[in-house]
Amino acid sequence: MATVTYKFLHFANLKDIPNWSVQYADEEDLGFTKKFPMARIGSFLVKSRDIIEVQDDVEYKQVTLKINNGGVVPRNNGATLIGSKIGTKRQHVIHAGQFIMSKIDARNGAYGIVPLELEGAIVTNDFPVFDVDVEKIIPQFLVLVSTTDKFVEFARKCSSGTTNRKRIDIDAFLNQQIPLPTIEAQEIIVSKYNHSIEESKANDKRADQLEKNIEQYLLKMLGITISRDTNNSNHLISTIRFSKLDRWDVFTAKRNINTSFFKSVFPIVPIGEVYYFLTRTWKKTESTFNYVELGSIDPLLGIINTEEIKTSKAPCRATQVIKKGDLIIGTTRPYLKKFAIVSDKHDGYICSSGFQVIAPTKETNAEFLYEYLKSSIAISQFEYYMTGALYPAITIKDLKKILIPLPPIDIQNSIVAHIDIMKKQIQLLRQQSTESNIKFLIDFERCLFEKER
Repeated sequence: MATVTYKFLHFANLKDIPNWSVQYADEEDLGFTKKFPMARIGSFLVKSRDIIEVQDDVEYKQVTLKINNGGVVPRNNGATLIGSKIGTKRQHVIHAGQFIMSKIDARNGAYGIVPLELEGAIVTNDFPVFDVDVEKIIPQFLVLVSTTDKFVEFARKCSSGTTNRKRIDIDAFLNQQIPLPTIEAQEIIVSKYNHSIEESKANDKRADQLEKNIEQYLLKMLGITISRDTNNSNHLISTIRFSKLDRWDVFTAKRNINTSFFKSVFPIVPIGEVYYFLTRTWKKTESTFNYVELGSIDPLLGIINTEEIKTSKAPCRATQVIKKGDLIIGTTRPYLKKFAIVSDKHDGYICSSGFQVIAPTKETNAEFLYEYLKSSIAISQFEYYMTGALYPAITIKDLKKILIPLPPIDIQNSIVAHIDIMKKQIQLLRQQSTESNIKFLIDFERCLFEKER
C-alpha cells in the first residue's frame, strides 16, 4: 500500500493545542522529551484574586517587569505613590513568591517571581499574578523554565492582537503543557544552577578586585602619595592666597587635596607639555564613513561598536580623523572614562568633536596616559576643571593642565605591559562568568525540552 504524504495538512493531538490558532498548530511538532512527565502550567499556577480598591489617602508600592527575563522591579525607582494619583482604582495586591507576568510583554520574556521587598505592592490587570503550588514546582525552577526560549515561544504563540499591543491569552497559556521533573530532580537542577551562579559571582568578584589592583599597581609604580589637609575635611575652604586662585567656587578647596599637592618619585608635568594634542580635519571624500561617538566607548575595552553612515548624512559632530595609536578622550562628563586607544581596526575612522585626540611623542606612551587618566588622581583633576550643569565638560585648555607623573619611557612601557596582562586576566574572568551561565541554560533547555531521537 502506498504511503500518503500530506503537504497541506498538519495533524496535532487535541490535548496539545491550547490555542485554536492555525499558526500555533502549524509552526512545529509539539512533542517534547519523554524523560519527564508533562504538566499543564495551570496545574501549578493558580490566578490570584487578591483585589483591592485603591484609597486616595493611602500610599502604594507599584511594580513593573523588565523584558528578557530582567525580573520584577519597583516602579518609580521604589518611591511610593499616593492613591489619589493612581488612575486605575481596582488593582491586584501581589505577594512574595508569586509568579507575575506582563500581558503585553510576556512574548518578550517579561515575567518573574515577586521578591520579598515588593510584598504588598499593587499592579493593574495588565499584570496577571499567580500563586505557585510549591509541592509541584520550586519557584526558582519555574524562573529557570521561564528564561528558556521555548517558554517565551509559548507566550508568543498564546498572544494575539496588533503588532505592538499583542496580549497573552491567559487561559491558553495556563493550558499549555511543559515537561515537569519531580521536586527532587528540580532541587538537583536548582542546586547546579546556584553553583553556576556562585562560580560566576566569584569570577566577577576576582575581576572587580583586579580592576582595583590596576590603579593600586599604577600608583605604587609611580610612587604617588597624596597630601591631604585633614583640618579642612568638614569645611569648604581655608585661607588661600589670591595668587593661588584660578576659579571662584567650592572646587577650589578640593584642589588642595586632589591636584596640586600629590607627590611622586617622578617629575609631575601638565600633559599638554609632553603629549601632542591633534585635530585632523575630515575632508569627506568617501561616500560613507565609520563613526565613533561617546557611546561607542567601554571604559575597559575601548572602542566596542561603531556605525557606518552615509557622508551626506554625517552628524555635525563628526569632524575628526583618528589614527592607529591615538588616544581619544571624551571631554563631556570625563568621569565616565570614555577614553580609548585607537587600534588597527579603527584606523582612519571619524570621531565626534566630543573627543580630544592625543598622540604620543618619542618620550611618551599613549597607553600609559590612557591608564593614568582613568585613575582617581586624574579623575579628581577632571572634576576640578569641569564646567556646566547637565553635561559637565572640560575644555581643551584645561585638559592640557592635567598633571601627570612622567617616568622614563622604558618604565612607562613596563607599566603598560604589566597592566595589559592584568586586563587580559579580567577579560578572561568576565568571559568565564558569562559562558558558565550560558552553558548551564543551554544544557537546561536541551535537557527539558529536546525530543529524544
